Amino acid sequence: MNINATLIGQAITFAILVWFTMKFVWPPLMAAMEERAKRIADGLAQAERGKHELELAHKRASEVLHEAKSKASEIIAQSEKRASQVVEESKGAAKEEGERIIAAAQAEIQQEVYRAKEALRQQVADLAVAGAEKILRREIDAKAHADLLETIKAEL
Repeated sequence: MNINATLIGQAITFAILVWFTMKFVWPPLMAAMEERAKRIADGLAQAERGKHELELAHKRASEVLHEAKSKASEIIAQSEKRASQVVEESKGAAKEEGERIIAAAQAEIQQEVYRAKEALRQQVADLAVAGAEKILRREIDAKAHADLLETIKAEL
């Protein structure tokens, strides 16, 4: 056996193996590698998009939180303002009620003073009549007596 023939046979076998590998084995391997590379690239792109969306979500969340805090402070300010208004209204209503009670009390006092004056007039008139009876010790005309009492009442 000649070494050249073996070498040529081995070269031909190697060439057939290379051709077979390039024709039937290499394309599916390349397709699988390209598909895997594409999946990896898609996964990296999705991860990058997810990271970007996460940053946007954080920004939106901080904006919403800031907005909620401002609305809460605004609501608190409005409620404090309303509370002060209610207090002022209550003070006004209490003052009006106090004034009404004072006016009613003053009217009642005036009525009581008037009644007391009338009772005092009546007592003074009775005392005057009793004094006059004791002084005169005689009976006078009832009509004259009544007229005298009315004039005394009017003078008092």
